Amino acid sequence: MPKKTILLILGLLISGVAGYNFKTDPYTKEAVKNGFLNNYKVYAIPIPDSLQLVDEPVPVKQKDVKERIDRELLVNTYWQSNGLLLLKRKNKYFPIIESILKQESVPDDFKYLAVAESGLQNITSPAGAKGFWQIMKKTGKELGLEINEEVDERYNLEKATVAACQYLKKAKQQYGSWTLAAASYNAGMNKISKELERQKVNNYYDLLLNSETSRYVPRIIALKHILEHPKDFGFVFSQDDLYTPYESYEIKIDTAIEDLALFAKEHNMTYKELKLLNPWLRSDKLTNKKGKTYRIKVLKKK
Repeated sequence: MPKKTILLILGLLISGVAGYNFKTDPYTKEAVKNGFLNNYKVYAIPIPDSLQLVDEPVPVKQKDVKERIDRELLVNTYWQSNGLLLLKRKNKYFPIIESILKQESVPDDFKYLAVAESGLQNITSPAGAKGFWQIMKKTGKELGLEINEEVDERYNLEKATVAACQYLKKAKQQYGSWTLAAASYNAGMNKISKELERQKVNNYYDLLLNSETSRYVPRIIALKHILEHPKDFGFVFSQDDLYTPYESYEIKIDTAIEDLALFAKEHNMTYKELKLLNPWLRSDKLTNKKGKTYRIKVLKKK
């Protein structure tokens, strides 16, 4: 790597440190001297004249809507490391989500809602929402998910996706709009219904909402646009760079498992691999007092 390139990178890294002085920093001064920084540019992102969420047009001519879309396009384009990670993960997880959305008659665009919620990771929010679809405990139980100390199906991608579909279909029936259904996934149906009535409007883009929900739908739209056209936004990668799932199959278990590490060993895999394949198993055992049938993924033998 050329010396001036290294100096630029170091300078830019240092620029994130509190108290950094661009004018006196020796690395960036050297980069400027070599003329390298003169070639570094940050470009505005063109906003398409026509955008849609499902089959509902986005009114990009409205000034506030245009600015909200612009913000999410910029944030999600120039956060390059996160963008590449999303592109890698979607190759691994989108086929699973797409299949369930189709089975549940929910539009394919809602896979980008999962991206907006979790970045396609089994994370926990400060409020306690969990999994790819960021489902709260109470809501999860209402949607039929098992949630306890040993099993938390919010971490089961297949079951959580079905649960999210149930919610979205109910919201669509309530509002007649998939965009409002998406907004309610963030704010809750009660909040959206109250605001529609209070503000005397009937669509998401005419609502004045809190910052989080105001950004929520534009973020989904921006993520959809970027992930569908990654090379237009400067992302360069090959198929080999993308993540792929483990090769596995399911076995049915209707008895207790006293030791999941031993169970994993008996099925020719490690405890770690068992948990990566089945993140909904939250303990080191499965008591299963009611004799419920569980479908557990195990690695295919090599």
